[in-house]
Amino acid sequence: MAASPASVGVGARSCETAEQTREWMEAIAATARSSRPTSSTSSRIGCGRRWTLSGWSACAVSPWSACSCCPQVLSRQDHWPSSLQEFILTVRSLVLPREQKSPQSFLPDSRVASIGTVLAQGMNTKKKHEIETLSAMVDAVARSCGAKTVVDVGSGQGYLAQALSFEYQLPVVAIDASSHHASVTNTRAERIKKHYAAKCVEKQQFTVPRTVTCHVLSSDTLATVTLDACQDDHGQHVTKTNNCTETSPQNGKPNHSVPHLVLAGLHACGDLSVNMLRVFASCEQVQALVSVGCCYNLLSEDCYTDTDTCPGFPISKAAKSSKLVLGKSIRDLACQSAERWRNLTKEMALQNFDIHAFRAAFQMVLEKYFPEVSKLSPSIGRQGKALRRQRLRKVVESCSATGKTDDLSYSNPKEQNMNTDGSLPTDPEGAVRCCSSIPFRGDTYSTSGVDESFISKVNLGSSDIHLDECYKFTLFKDFTTSAFGRLGCGFVEDLHLFEIWKSVQHFTEFIGPFWCLRAALGPLVETYILFDRLLFLQEQGSAVQASLFPLFDPAMSPRNMAVVAWKLTGDAL
Repeated sequence: MAASPASVGVGARSCETAEQTREWMEAIAATARSSRPTSSTSSRIGCGRRWTLSGWSACAVSPWSACSCCPQVLSRQDHWPSSLQEFILTVRSLVLPREQKSPQSFLPDSRVASIGTVLAQGMNTKKKHEIETLSAMVDAVARSCGAKTVVDVGSGQGYLAQALSFEYQLPVVAIDASSHHASVTNTRAERIKKHYAAKCVEKQQFTVPRTVTCHVLSSDTLATVTLDACQDDHGQHVTKTNNCTETSPQNGKPNHSVPHLVLAGLHACGDLSVNMLRVFASCEQVQALVSVGCCYNLLSEDCYTDTDTCPGFPISKAAKSSKLVLGKSIRDLACQSAERWRNLTKEMALQNFDIHAFRAAFQMVLEKYFPEVSKLSPSIGRQGKALRRQRLRKVVESCSATGKTDDLSYSNPKEQNMNTDGSLPTDPEGAVRCCSSIPFRGDTYSTSGVDESFISKVNLGSSDIHLDECYKFTLFKDFTTSAFGRLGCGFVEDLHLFEIWKSVQHFTEFIGPFWCLRAALGPLVETYILFDRLLFLQEQGSAVQASLFPLFDPAMSPRNMAVVAWKLTGDAL
């Protein structure tokens, strides 16, 4: 085995040993605790007030300029307060490097097979990149440790399982909670098998992945299903385990009918990635692990109350003893895509900031009209994307109806609604109408034709508001209507949306800069969660070697860090 890539660090820091990993985690925990007001304020317009009081508002010339302090794009500016500069430098110094490395740098004899058009059918560019790279790593690890079978945990539509089966001729068991995914995997695999058989000059037996349907809720369930499915490595039938039990397998007693296994997972969601680590540590048959996690926001978290469950975070002894509670809001930050921020245009970045401002203002609507709902910090789904699609559809339909297809090139509503001489409409009612497809009547918006079950009447207040303000408010109103529908909130007779929007509008300009600072903590939080997993494996003793390896291009696949672990036997890897 090549030198452990876990030794790669930042400056003098390293995570090659358990002690070094603990020290790095302690430094991150100290920074996270001191940054708690910034990191935990995810949906309050009060962030603008905090930003102003912090003395950092001087660096916020505009929301767009705040993108210079995005994660991994952090660029210290001389005019920024020293405390802000120190914050940026500290965060950067504690984040695990994420630049992609080739599998050959980990295992020199690994080979990356290019996936052909038949095997790549249904994959986008991102998925193809992930499957090509991860399958090469899994194959190299399996050959190095002498494993005969790969178990693909959270297999989805079977892309990884099929690449391992057909490109690397490895027996694969694909486990997923969805029976539909199993059906898709089986149908697709049979089609691919015919293609490979037709290509092969010599007679060669191609084995399709064996599928298992099971909703894995614990490591015991995963271990039981894995060992049961791998006892007979000759069958090609579909195994469905619809009613998985919590029966504990005899992990301590080797089952000689089960071959040595590798557990593999591509973005196994939430606790599933953590359960893979526990099964690797407890099952003798599992010789190696290659896992790329995701969805940190869906992890269960131990808040240090008496519980019989095994949480997804923390899992290492050191992290448990530190008693650092992240919470869902902070774990959400770990899902941020630092590298993708670099590729955002100015318009896209500002649109994203608007959506965050709408969500913050919507929280105040909930607190006023649905306080019991607001206490739950509800998730309203991807309302921002839905809102942008809805507005674009309205513009397209409007332009199609009038025949003015060139209107689609306008970048903002002010340009779209100028008079022919370049001036803006002077009639306030006309200005309001041009910003919304919802009829304007006096000083209220009637939402008939939109969703009368949620908002009967929206009090707009004075009609002499600026066009841009009107447009932003209209978007906010649409966002609120959609969010109410998502949450199933009841009928509201008289909802003073404009009153709330006007009270917070001044602070919306700080949403962008403040969000960038929060997002800057995302890679730091992800580093801590990854170290918790690495340290759990390092705590298993000298018989286990573990590493963190940046397997994918982070701009293409943001969750690019693989946990790679193997057990040392008489023949070292």
